[in-house]
Amino acid sequence: MKQEAPRYRRIILKISGEVFCLPGGLGLAREPLMRIAGEIADVAQMGVQAGVVVGGGNFMRGANFAQELGIDRSTADYMGMLATVLNALALQEALHELGRPTRVQSALAIPRVCESFERHRCLRHLERGRVVVLAAGTGNPHVTTDSGASIRAIELKADALLKGTKVDGVYDDDPARNPAARLLGRVTYQQVVNQRLRVMDIGAAEMCEQYGLPVIVFNLFKPGTLRRVVLGEPVGTHMGAV
Repeated sequence: MKQEAPRYRRIILKISGEVFCLPGGLGLAREPLMRIAGEIADVAQMGVQAGVVVGGGNFMRGANFAQELGIDRSTADYMGMLATVLNALALQEALHELGRPTRVQSALAIPRVCESFERHRCLRHLERGRVVVLAAGTGNPHVTTDSGASIRAIELKADALLKGTKVDGVYDDDPARNPAARLLGRVTYQQVVNQRLRVMDIGAAEMCEQYGLPVIVFNLFKPGTLRRVVLGEPVGTHMGAV
């Protein structure tokens, strides 16, 4: 049986820290970790070059820590970046267990445990079929993981930025409060900016518009959905110029 050809040759997948823990929990749990690794390994097996930007919210969020502990926001953001490194290392080990060569590249220099991000080296890894897990955001405080993922996708000339979430896509209202909320199959960059749709932060959306980077928001918690997105099936919400 002939394998279906993926629509996207190179992707950046942005995932939040909550995908690594049990619902309502914190830290890491093996079942969700291995499930997410399996989804990524599956699309990599199809020949898709995959970079993965990980968040760290399952351990901490910089803004929350700054407020709760009364520490400087920049310090709290650096703490949050280190949390993403924990997730990146765990995901690397899970992918290795599944037989998928993987490298972690961090925007913060931590040479004992991972490589520092270097664009040309990252591109070589991708071209050789390795998954690259991108940690520590951009290495700068006061920058969201959405913006960090957009920057990495543009730097690495990805065909699309895929944002894996726990909902099916972008709605015209909060589906948790409004059962009649409608899933939007397509939105424009300007809709996201003007209507403050909950796709990504405004700066990230404007950056994607500037470089014409397609963004697809989908439910990563539904098994097989990442594969369907990569094959170009009409799932989730697609953000673009029209």
